Amino acid sequence: MEPDADGNLPPQKWKIIGPGLVVAATGVGAADMVATLAAGSRYGYMLLWAVVVGVILKIVLVEGAGRYSLATGKTIFEGWRSLGKWTVWYFGPYILIWGIVYGASAMSSTALPLAALFPGIPLWVFAIATGLAGFVLVWFNRYAVFEKITAVLVLLMFITIVGLAVIAVPNIPDMLAGLIPRLPEDGILYTLALAGGVGGTITLAAYGYWLREKGWATPRFMRVMRIDNTMAYVMTGIFVLSMLIVGAEVVSVAGVTISAGDKGLLDLNRVLEERYGVVIGKAFLVGFFGAAFSSVIGVWNGVSLMFADFWGNFRGKGSDHPDSRAHGKYFRFYILWLTFPPMLLLMLDQPIGLVLAYGVLGALFMPFLAITLLPLLNVKKYGIPDEWRNKWYTNLALVITALLFISLGVYQLINSIMSALK
Repeated sequence: MEPDADGNLPPQKWKIIGPGLVVAATGVGAADMVATLAAGSRYGYMLLWAVVVGVILKIVLVEGAGRYSLATGKTIFEGWRSLGKWTVWYFGPYILIWGIVYGASAMSSTALPLAALFPGIPLWVFAIATGLAGFVLVWFNRYAVFEKITAVLVLLMFITIVGLAVIAVPNIPDMLAGLIPRLPEDGILYTLALAGGVGGTITLAAYGYWLREKGWATPRFMRVMRIDNTMAYVMTGIFVLSMLIVGAEVVSVAGVTISAGDKGLLDLNRVLEERYGVVIGKAFLVGFFGAAFSSVIGVWNGVSLMFADFWGNFRGKGSDHPDSRAHGKYFRFYILWLTFPPMLLLMLDQPIGLVLAYGVLGALFMPFLAITLLPLLNVKKYGIPDEWRNKWYTNLALVITALLFISLGVYQLINSIMSALK
């Protein structure tokens, strides 16, 4: 699997699935599907350009995280730590609070299509079952197996959702017109959210860890990594475009208002059954499950790798110590943290303080990633070799990305506070 001197893999090796597919699959969950679906039903193809912008921005962010890891041989957390202690004191509380709230929401999202397929079984039973399934698959399997499982889930959701878009018969002239940037009068923040929400938050930073698990750990893999990342987010773009088509051609025509949150996908299921029959509706639920469960196992693996690295460094062991790597004791602790404490939140209303803290820290993470990549990829003292430093256009893209996510962060922060205080 070694590349040649120019970083090229042998032709037959290009079929190997890379970590880019994993990070893209993990990032596209039920919330992204609902947001895109609602955008299509409300604005048609007007915001297609925002989807394209979102894909490009995520390619830049993930490429930056991957390039830093390959060029320096360091993890992204080691890079953050070199910027000062403030990064440690931000990331530590964030990853702990994020884990317990995300664990509960991810289990609930994955349970929704299963409960719709098997209505006689309570939702919480499926929620707990999906959490335990993610736990077992990540606890007992190495990266290669995890990657193959993710690929199967991606294929499942891709065929289902793209198939729906084909059945819906998209209006090609309207789609092409949607590539021209326009802002709806009442939808500026909605546009920002659509551009910023295409495919991932904290899991973007996990890309470098998956590269290391894959064995792509030196600058020789730089070209391979860039192609892997780009192709994965092109696939994400096709997936999101398909949801936009379904929103514009199916939901809008049906005159249905999509519910906020993951339950909006159940609204779509009812519309699909009425228009195309039960088989198509059930097939969509299977694709919905694939999208949601790929996020579960992706987070259970990738964010556990990030936590292990964080805690190993915090304890002075470094990133290469067995305790700081996959299936070390810190990695296993975080899998437990993602799985079992969140089950309590499935039985209770989420505590106001926890939801508020999650909203505050979550709103700040994407600006944190974009802003910290600027010095890490430009300043020599942080370890980046001259040949792998940012070009001017990459810096411009990161600045635009930072400004976008700061705007989204403020908006999300306000919404989190208002929701928690209701």
